[in-house]
Amino acid sequence: MIASVLIIAVSIVLLVYWFRYTCILLLRNSEAQQPDFRFSFGSVKEHLTAEAQLEPLHSSLQRDYQLITYLLQNASGLEMDSIEERMLLWDYKMMRCWYRFTRTAAPGQARQALSEMAAVLAVLGGKLGQRAGIQSEA
Repeated sequence: MIASVLIIAVSIVLLVYWFRYTCILLLRNSEAQQPDFRFSFGSVKEHLTAEAQLEPLHSSLQRDYQLITYLLQNASGLEMDSIEERMLLWDYKMMRCWYRFTRTAAPGQARQALSEMAAVLAVLGGKLGQRAGIQSEA
């Protein structure tokens, strides 16, 4: 009985570790996109170091997330093609929960969560733009 519980616990820990490592690799290997000024995730990354208030940054990321998921669900030809994109959406949701958990107790961890959320949205927004044939102007 104890061995089964221990094996399940270790398996869950390894699964979470694999998921986090894969998401970090996906974010690092994604090509750097020019910030799209129709979304606010580019400005959120810039304001994370200077802003003391995290909640306005979180709410702007939430608006971007809702817009991107709406486009993914309803726009023709823009649906998610790969498991990597779905994993990034799951990572965004996980980081959103982590932000809510750490925003008062550990602001540094909350900033890192917001930074990763912005990176996920930047990658997904870039992929949507590529699929739609939209080139961002610098």
